[in-house]
Amino acid sequence: ALIPVANAVESTGLAEVVAKEALSFGGVEPDAAFVVGVLLFASMMLTNVLNNAAAVAMMAPVAFTIARSLEVDPDALLMAVAIGSQSGFLTPIGHQSNTLVLSASGLRFWDFWPLGLPLQAVVLVVAIPAILFVWPL
Repeated sequence: ALIPVANAVESTGLAEVVAKEALSFGGVEPDAAFVVGVLLFASMMLTNVLNNAAAVAMMAPVAFTIARSLEVDPDALLMAVAIGSQSGFLTPIGHQSNTLVLSASGLRFWDFWPLGLPLQAVVLVVAIPAILFVWPL
């Protein structure tokens, strides 16, 4: 059901606009860690308000466009999207397991933040060098 959304993101040029803005952020040539970090962070934030499949469908065309623009292999950028979209720890929407925990535990929607935010920070700190080590740009 989300493939048409991904096609629309690419065919309307939205992926190119987002990629261009991400690459021009700060006015300097981005390095590999910055690009991977931006995609990882954006996927993490998106998956907290959409489900993880929707986050991948929205971010994968952006990752491909950035890879094409930088003339690099897209594997590292797609892994950043994949890992980020599985790291929705801030809300019960972020992952199916969060929804199960919410219904079984009596937690409220915003009760995920105190543990989820530090966990997302750990994922950012660990995933960026790990991605660049396994899939160098």
